[in-house]
Amino acid sequence: MPRNARVREWSWLGLTPFALYVLLFLALPTILAIASGLFDGDSAFTLANIAALGDPVIITTFVNSTGISLLTAIVGAVVGAAVCYALLGLPDTGVIRTTVDAASGVLAQFGGVMLAFAMIATIGTQGIVTRFLRDALGIDIFADGAWIYALPGLIPAYLVFQIPLMVITFMPALAALRPQWFEAHLTLGGTRGGFWRHVGFPVLAPSFLASLLLLFANAFSSYATAAALASQGSQIVPLQIRAALTSETVLGRENLAGALALGMIVVVAVVMWLYSLIQRRTARWQA
Repeated sequence: MPRNARVREWSWLGLTPFALYVLLFLALPTILAIASGLFDGDSAFTLANIAALGDPVIITTFVNSTGISLLTAIVGAVVGAAVCYALLGLPDTGVIRTTVDAASGVLAQFGGVMLAFAMIATIGTQGIVTRFLRDALGIDIFADGAWIYALPGLIPAYLVFQIPLMVITFMPALAALRPQWFEAHLTLGGTRGGFWRHVGFPVLAPSFLASLLLLFANAFSSYATAAALASQGSQIVPLQIRAALTSETVLGRENLAGALALGMIVVVAVVMWLYSLIQRRTARWQA
């Protein structure tokens, strides 16, 4: 057998670590969530946990999670796209471009307790910015209550990692716009606005929508930052799952957390399915 043929025959072994990772941290938890959501505390099959998803409190948490995820995804996508457009005119190896790229890579992974502490130290009730606004300018951003520790407080916290994530995911698509297309459009009598309306926006639309869906899924599944920042209540689905796992007041619905996780899996699966559809369309443009 030729050497190249033998190499191709065993090349699948290189994917073994990734396959094990997906099996242990994605497939297995998904199976456990589905299984636990369909059984009660005595391991008997029941639909009571799934029916509990229709509870007004549970519906409110899904609405809150969807609303805050959609809001931070849209704001993050628009601001991140504007940052990408501003970076487009800078040299690829310049100081500003490389610094923003590096900072975006770090901030996109910045979350959990560290991000919550940074938010409290900056715009908490006694944060640096809060005290400066109150003492120097007479502006009290907490005049109507300590919103930073409730659902509204998650919006600026999520934007800290949503905007850099948009820069990372959308910049390659924006950079792939060839200058020759713009020059050809002007040569044929077009205008700058006409180029973006007829060429730029249609080409970039699939990548923008794909990045928007990725940001939505990222916010919808975020847990650590909300758990560290929100002091009371379980206003989003991840925190409701934590409450279902630790609460002792859900008698008869011991596996409610599994049903909630199943609901999250369905939402994220739909979003990622749409993401893959758009990515396939984007690939045809980039081919």
